[in-house]
Amino acid sequence: MLSAVVKLCCGISYPHLRSMAGLQRPAVAVIGQEITHLQRWRQIHHHTRMPTGLKCNEPIPEDFNPVPLKEDQLFYVQQGQEAMRKAVSMLEDKDGWKIEITESNGDVISSKVIPGARKVFKLEAVLEANVDELYDLLFVGVEEMQKWNPSIQHIKVLKHVGPETIVTHEVSAETAGNLIGQRDFLSVRHSCKQKSCIYLGGAAIQLESFPPQAGFVRAENGPTCIIIQALEGDPRKSSFTWLLNMDVKGWLPKSIVNQALPRAQLDFTRHLRRRLTVSTALG
Repeated sequence: MLSAVVKLCCGISYPHLRSMAGLQRPAVAVIGQEITHLQRWRQIHHHTRMPTGLKCNEPIPEDFNPVPLKEDQLFYVQQGQEAMRKAVSMLEDKDGWKIEITESNGDVISSKVIPGARKVFKLEAVLEANVDELYDLLFVGVEEMQKWNPSIQHIKVLKHVGPETIVTHEVSAETAGNLIGQRDFLSVRHSCKQKSCIYLGGAAIQLESFPPQAGFVRAENGPTCIIIQALEGDPRKSSFTWLLNMDVKGWLPKSIVNQALPRAQLDFTRHLRRRLTVSTALG
């Protein structure tokens, strides 16, 4: 099964993947390389993990001595990789997207209906930051996000599974104008960092040791992803593509959910820009 997934992700078996354009082709290639690495490590040393500092698109050193990865840790890595693959596949499919919002600053949100009659939303923007700065804010320093994003009340990393995969618990804030209301999320998040491009994927996950919290509706993210790429001609700026795919649960009408989610994307991007402005001023 893993070999088939490797062929699919690397574009070996299917001509349409080899002809893929835009951001999705490198993303699929990177995910394929990660799975190939994972397969090789399993053959070398049963269950293994990527060493700190080794990027997902770099070759494995011949003298690399893998550190054993426990079965449950391997599960989280595979879940994160699979979420990223599915989310990138949604972005790759160009059919059915409809523009919902176009902002004066150039931000655009589109939507499409996926099987199950749920809408997913794609935000495309340009940010005044390089890929490393955004990686640090959105993945490495994810627990600090509540300090600059008032939409988040609490976010905590429950598990670190190597440098590329984490399990987080997040609680949304009870803010004025929030049509959906407070939710909590339990998610696996996976990252893939290259020199000029970053892929952040994620999806909901269940843990028996961390059931839904009293007083909150447990919503589900994913598969979802963010793709950040250095802007051609100006590496100090980045193109930012965010696929938001969320089941908010509860009994809210679809019309309210479909109105609230793209606004939440714009709010998040506004808070992120404000955080980047503060960083620039202090730096």
